[in-house]
Amino acid sequence: MSTNMATKDYPYLLTREQASDFLGIDPKSFDKYIRPHEELDRFMIGKRERYTMKSLIHFIEKHSV
Repeated sequence: MSTNMATKDYPYLLTREQASDFLGIDPKSFDKYIRPHEELDRFMIGKRERYTMKSLIHFIEKHSV
């Protein structure tokens, strides 16, 4: 999957809601199944987590069965 296709619709650093929307899942599912993993790269702004599309794609591809 290429990040170039979706970069127009999202900022570089995604919130939890934007990340779940990018992945096509509910924010509660994102919190339960993806967010707790230490392998998911995140950027902290104060106490708030932000994610890049590249890190989300990498995480999903690495954990695909």
